[in-house]
Amino acid sequence: MPNLDRIFIIKKQSYNQHWLKLWMKIWNVRWDMVVDLRNSAVSRLIPARRRYIFGSHIDKTRHKVEQNAAVMGLSVPPSPVLWVSADQKHAAQSLIPDGARVLALGPAANWIGKTWPAERFIELAVRLTGTDGILSGARVAVFAAPGEETMARPVLDSIPEHRRVDMIAKGDPGTAAAALRRCAFYVGNDSGLMHCAAAAGIPALGLFGPSWPHLYRPWGMHTAWVGTPETFAELIDFPGYDPKTLDRSLMGTLTVDAVEAAAKALTRNA
Repeated sequence: MPNLDRIFIIKKQSYNQHWLKLWMKIWNVRWDMVVDLRNSAVSRLIPARRRYIFGSHIDKTRHKVEQNAAVMGLSVPPSPVLWVSADQKHAAQSLIPDGARVLALGPAANWIGKTWPAERFIELAVRLTGTDGILSGARVAVFAAPGEETMARPVLDSIPEHRRVDMIAKGDPGTAAAALRRCAFYVGNDSGLMHCAAAAGIPALGLFGPSWPHLYRPWGMHTAWVGTPETFAELIDFPGYDPKTLDRSLMGTLTVDAVEAAAKALTRNA
């Protein structure tokens, strides 16, 4: 990030002691601007010329990007941007060479309920890179973070070796972002990776089921989302539902046909 000077990492502690520790590090600086998206007391207890604080005046039914922009009174929200280092760019180039046409897939998520079944990602990859696909003959990169290998590996293993790009637990998040920039199209579950793809500036299609697309859909003119016929509330309305013990996907009603159609539509409009 240009002009970045310092980052203070906050580890949560009981009785909100983490906020006190942060205040002790920053109270003696007169800040030009404070932007607080957590509505904390700290931002009110340090000297500052201007303060922008997330509070009850923000319309929380709008997309999160719009909510954050409203904190600063911006009528036109700027699209999210990711900065990557020269080393991360170089690492990404070694993984995805110049000139390669690559379809990026994100088959993992932080909650099993939001994961589209792996076999459908596999079928979608075949269609999108097939003779009549939007990326005919393209290579396929499968992205996942450390700890998500079980969800992503079956999809990667289904791709012929000469066309697969293994981006499962490869490098840091910045390297993954730099690699996404080198891809032609992204399809993935509602996750941080989906937002990274949108911020990378490539066409990004988000898959939604038990989550809220009006708040969390990928942001930008080059993005789109497609979801299950059921709403979040309908998907979790069954006996014994518990998000902590759920052991299966809730996105079985989202068809490959629907996702393929959405991908084609995004390609036409991107």
